[in-house]
Amino acid sequence: MTDDREAAGHREKQSAAADSLQSATSPQPVGNASISPHSAPAPLHPAPLAYENPGFLNSADGRLIRIVSEYLEPLARFRREQIQDTVVFFGSARFRGRDETDHALELLENTGSTRPAPTEEQPAKPPDIAAGKATELQRKRAVAAVEMARYYEDARRLANMFTRWAKSLPSRKHRFVVTSGGGPGIMEAANRGAYEAGGKTIGLNIRLPFEQAPNPYITPSLNFEFHYFFMRKLWFAYMSKALVVFPGGFGTLDEMFEVLTLAQTQKLAKKITVVVYGSEYWNKVFNFDVLVDAGAISPKDIELFQMADTPEQAFEMLRRGLTENYLVAEAAAADARVAGPPGEREGDLMAGWTLEDFLSPELAKTRK
Repeated sequence: MTDDREAAGHREKQSAAADSLQSATSPQPVGNASISPHSAPAPLHPAPLAYENPGFLNSADGRLIRIVSEYLEPLARFRREQIQDTVVFFGSARFRGRDETDHALELLENTGSTRPAPTEEQPAKPPDIAAGKATELQRKRAVAAVEMARYYEDARRLANMFTRWAKSLPSRKHRFVVTSGGGPGIMEAANRGAYEAGGKTIGLNIRLPFEQAPNPYITPSLNFEFHYFFMRKLWFAYMSKALVVFPGGFGTLDEMFEVLTLAQTQKLAKKITVVVYGSEYWNKVFNFDVLVDAGAISPKDIELFQMADTPEQAFEMLRRGLTENYLVAEAAAADARVAGPPGEREGDLMAGWTLEDFLSPELAKTRK
């Protein structure tokens, strides 16, 4: 009797084992489908690395990466090119130089555009004025065009004079490099003057919905293009020690007053020399005395900038400001290092080296 029960139990175990094996090797239902035991999924290709995935980088989720890139990539290039600081030129992008005879006194369509403005918005030509064919707007722009073309030549001459002086400074790095927004007009004039003086020159372009292209006078390794306006603005202010503002429109006003506001509110960790060029133009555009009289600004805020009307006058303002604010202080600091205790004198290990040799000057100030 016991043997019969044991035999029955053994048969039950064998039957359960067989059922289990059949279940494991038979197709298993998934919803209304089944997976064949003899099929395998197709091989997978390696997934793209996140920083090589254009779908992610160009998406809203990748925006922070794009923003940080527009900080780190220019910083790396400035260090590689040994750019210590800059002097920024702002001004109208809509007028060409007098020597471009094919486009003499031609007004461009828009800031950053390379197409000419419509005929009805162009400066009138002398024969049309004499024949009474020009509109009032065209006549006014004919007068203004001559003046604006002069500003192009003045910016070109000033940038040339200034670059020659900056190149003469004893330094392992490039000092006070002429920088512009990289486009046509006054921006081109500034880059052109620096180029003709044999110096490096920077163009900080912005990608716009028209056909803007960098002007040809920018040093190729210092030609930048930004998507974000605020990152471009950061680089205008971050390394600049001086600002020269030529006559211009909305963009020029925006950049000028942004820097003046930063200086007024002491948000710049440095002294900056601001030269506003062309008093006749700017006195028509703004009456700064009205701002003072109304209490909108302090009387001392007028001292945040200086007016100049010739390249020579503007050059002296820049040279004096940069010398007093930076070159004199740097020379005194160098003398202190030479006369300092062992470990800081010339001839000792790392003598003459400072933290700024390893970091940008502005980053060195944040080392606490």
